[in-house]
Amino acid sequence: MKENKIPLVDLKANYLTLKEDIDDAIQNVINQSAFIGGEGNVFVTQFEEDFKNYLGANHVVSCANGTDAIEIGLQSLNIGVGDEVLVPALTWISTAEAVVNIGAKPVFIDVNEQDCLMNTKLIEEKITNNTKAIIAVHLYGAPADVEKIEQICKKHNLFFIEDCAQAHGAEFNNVKVGTFGDVATFSFYPGKNLGAFGDAGAIVMKSKEVAGLARQIANHGQKGKHNHLRIGRNSRMDGIQAAILSVKLKFIDESNNLRIKHAKYYNQLIVDDFEKPYYDDHLKSVYHLYVIKTKKRDKLIDVLKENKISTGIHYPKSLSQISVFGNNFSCPVAESICGTIMSLPIYPELEKDKIEFISQLLNKNIT
Repeated sequence: MKENKIPLVDLKANYLTLKEDIDDAIQNVINQSAFIGGEGNVFVTQFEEDFKNYLGANHVVSCANGTDAIEIGLQSLNIGVGDEVLVPALTWISTAEAVVNIGAKPVFIDVNEQDCLMNTKLIEEKITNNTKAIIAVHLYGAPADVEKIEQICKKHNLFFIEDCAQAHGAEFNNVKVGTFGDVATFSFYPGKNLGAFGDAGAIVMKSKEVAGLARQIANHGQKGKHNHLRIGRNSRMDGIQAAILSVKLKFIDESNNLRIKHAKYYNQLIVDDFEKPYYDDHLKSVYHLYVIKTKKRDKLIDVLKENKISTGIHYPKSLSQISVFGNNFSCPVAESICGTIMSLPIYPELEKDKIEFISQLLNKNIT
C-alpha cells in the first residue's frame, strides 16, 4: 500500500470508468464541429435540458465557469454598485470575489462549529438598507439551512442565491439544492462531483425573465445575433464540455452514493479523537469533500504525506482573514475552524482497503 500514491481525487480513474461513453461523446462533437457554445450548439442545449430535468429546475443557462455563474447570476438580479450581499465566512474566495467584481460589497457571516455552514442565527443582525441578497454555500457537499435562509429572505425582501459548486445532487428534505433560490450557481470544474474536462458552469433560475437576462449577459449582451441590448461578456460552455457532462450526469447519483458509502466507512473506522462530519437526516450530503477536524493536523498531514497519501485544507483562511476584503470582519468560529480542518481522499473509485489504510494511520498517530 505504501508504494501506491492515494490522491485526494482521482480524475483518471473516473475517466476510465466511463471511457467508452466519453470518447464517443467527444468524437460526436468533433464530427459536427460543434465546438463553441451558444444557443445553436446542440450539445450545450441538450446538457442544459438534461441538467434542468435532473434538478427539477425551471431554467438553466450554461456558462464558462462557476465564478462567472455567480457574477452573471448577481447581475441578472440587477445587483451592483452600492449593494451588499451576505456571504458565509468559510468558502472558496470566488463566492465573495464575484460580489466584488460586479461592484457590490460582501458582508461575511460566521459559520456553525459542527457543520461549517452559515450560522443562520447571525444573519439578521447583518442586514442593512443596502442588503440585496444572501448567498448560501452548500459547503463540502452538504446543504445549508435553505429553509431558514429562505424565510429570512422573504421577511426582508432579499434575493436568495445558492452556491452549489460543491453540491451536485445534494438534497434538503428530499429536494435537490439549486431549486430553492431565486438563482443557483454550479461549477463543473474537473474535480467536482459532476466535473467537466475543463472549466464550465451553469446558472439555475426560477424566473424566465431572469434566465433571459443571464443568457444575454453570458453572450455579449445579445438577444439574437448582433442585437446587443446591454454590455455583457463572453462566457460560454463549449460543446465538448457539454457532451462530457451529459454523459457523466447519467451516473451522478451512482457516483454520489459511492461517496456517501466511503464517508460512512471513514466515520466507522476513524476514532472519536477526531471530529468527523455529521449531518442531520433531513440533509443529504454528497461529500464533495470528506473533512475532519483535529488540532494535530500538521503532524497528521506529514504522516500521510510520508505514506504517499494526498490531503487538503479547505480552506486555510476564512474570507474574513483575507486582506483584499478589508479588515472590518470578525468571524471567530470560521477563523478557528480553519486551523483544524483537514480533507481526506474521497472519490467514487476509492477502494475500501485504501480507506482502511488511511484510517489506521490517522488512528495510530493521533496521540
